[in-house]
Amino acid sequence: MGQLIVDLSDTPAGELLALVLALLSALAHAIFGAINKGGHDPFINRGAINLCYGLIAMPFALFVVPTPSPELFAFLAAVLIIHVVYETLQSASFHLGAFTVVYPIARGTGPFFTALGAIFIFGEHLAPGQWMGLGILSAAIISLAIANIRALRREAVPSTTLHIAITVALATGLMIAVYTTADAYGIRLAGDPFTFLAWFFFIDGFAFPLIALWRWRRISKKPPLDELALRGLFGAIIGIMSFGALMLATRLGKVGEAAALRETSIIFATGIGVLIFKEKIDLTRVVIIGFIALGAILIELH
Repeated sequence: MGQLIVDLSDTPAGELLALVLALLSALAHAIFGAINKGGHDPFINRGAINLCYGLIAMPFALFVVPTPSPELFAFLAAVLIIHVVYETLQSASFHLGAFTVVYPIARGTGPFFTALGAIFIFGEHLAPGQWMGLGILSAAIISLAIANIRALRREAVPSTTLHIAITVALATGLMIAVYTTADAYGIRLAGDPFTFLAWFFFIDGFAFPLIALWRWRRISKKPPLDELALRGLFGAIIGIMSFGALMLATRLGKVGEAAALRETSIIFATGIGVLIFKEKIDLTRVVIIGFIALGAILIELH
C-alpha cells in the first residue's frame, strides 16, 4: 500500500486522490476539534485521545511497518516536540475561547505559512489563481473569526479573556504550519508513508497524556472515566483519519494545496459550533463561509 502511494505521487490520479483525502481530513478534523473542545476539559480530552491512538498504533509500529532508520527516529523526536507544543496551544485555546472563534483563527493563519514553507522546502509553486484562492480562503476564515468575536462582545464576554484566547489561537495557527511542513518532509524521509504514520501515532500517543495527568490532578471536577475513555477512543479514530488523510494528501500532491484545502474544515466546524455548542450564526457569517468555499475551489483549479 505504501508503495502504491509513492507510485501515485505527482500523477493526475494521485492529485485527485489527494483532493479527496484533504477534504476527508477537513471533515474529520472539524469533528476532532469538537471532541477535543467538548466535555469537561480540553487538556484531559486530548490526553485520552492521544493515549488511545498511541495504543492503536503500537502493534502496527512494532510488528507491521519497517523499523525507522536512525535519521527518521531523530526526525520523529523533533516532530514529537513540535506536536506537543501545538497540542498544548490548541487545548489552551479551546479552554479559553468559543469554538467558532478560536478554531477559525488557528486554521486561517496556517495555510499561508504552510504554502510559503512548501516553496522553500519542497520547491512548490502555486499558480496566480491559486494564490488568489489561498488569499480568499485565509481572509474569509479570519473574517469569520472577527465576526464571531464581535458577536461575543455583544454578549459581553470579558475582553481580557477574549484577547488571550485570540493570541493563543494565532500561536496555534503558526504551529499548524510548522507541523504540516515538518510532517510532510518526514513522510517523504520515511520512504514508506505508513512507517511514518504508525511510528508518529505510537510515540505521540504517550507524550501529551503526561500533561493531561498533571491537569487531572489539579482540577476539582474530574470527568467520569468511562465517558473519558469513550471520548478518547472515538477521538483517536477520528484523529487517525484526519491526520493520516492529510499526510497522505501531502505525499500524493502539493503540500500547500493539501494544507489549504484542509482548512475548509471551518465550514464543518461552524455547523458543529451551531448544532452542538449552540453558538449563534447570522447572514454575514453564512456569506463568509461561501467565500471559504470559493477560495478552496480556486486553489484546486490549476
